Amino acid sequence: MNLISKLFCICILLSSITTSCAQKKVEKKTANAFKRPSANQIINEVKDFQDDLNLTYGNSEESPLTEADRKDFKGLQFFDIDTTFYAVATFIETPNTTPFRMKTTTDRLPLYRKFGEAYFKLAGEERVLSVFQNIDLIKDSEYADHLFIPFTDLTNGSDSYGGGRYLDVEMPEGDRIIINFNKAYNPYCVYNAKYSCPIPPAENHLEVAITAGVKAYDKH
Repeated sequence: MNLISKLFCICILLSSITTSCAQKKVEKKTANAFKRPSANQIINEVKDFQDDLNLTYGNSEESPLTEADRKDFKGLQFFDIDTTFYAVATFIETPNTTPFRMKTTTDRLPLYRKFGEAYFKLAGEERVLSVFQNIDLIKDSEYADHLFIPFTDLTNGSDSYGGGRYLDVEMPEGDRIIINFNKAYNPYCVYNAKYSCPIPPAENHLEVAITAGVKAYDKH
């Protein structure tokens, strides 16, 4: 397996075979991880993310693409890397929240709970995103600290997928969490109808154009 890791239960095959849905697993943060890195460090990290994502999509064993589309795959389309879409957000945990069934693109209803909220400033305005935890995923020790941020924004339906995009983040050890929209990626159902993908809750709509991350898929 290359640098791309499998994150289970965000998207699954309709045949109930659990498969990879995302990019590499976020590495564990250190005490100094929330000091904002330099612009070059952010850019290089995002380039690595993009390279890993393209490797996964071109890999016959990991790619969400149909076999026909994979044969013609030359790489995903990304917005230009923009360090203004990297935020060190204030994280507020929401303990003891009741698990709920998140809607998906099919009749599948995976169990999530709201784990907390991320507060940050973007385009001159204060923003907030809810951060979710997959109840089944935490049973796997390798991914127990994995958190999920599905969101929509003003690029959806034009420059980006109409149904919204995803971010994967690591469970914070303190009151700070990184929101790097340059790592926003599409649900697997964008590429293949056999997948079932969570629909971003209405509370996670951002009234701003997030011109960062993966663009709408164009197989041509």
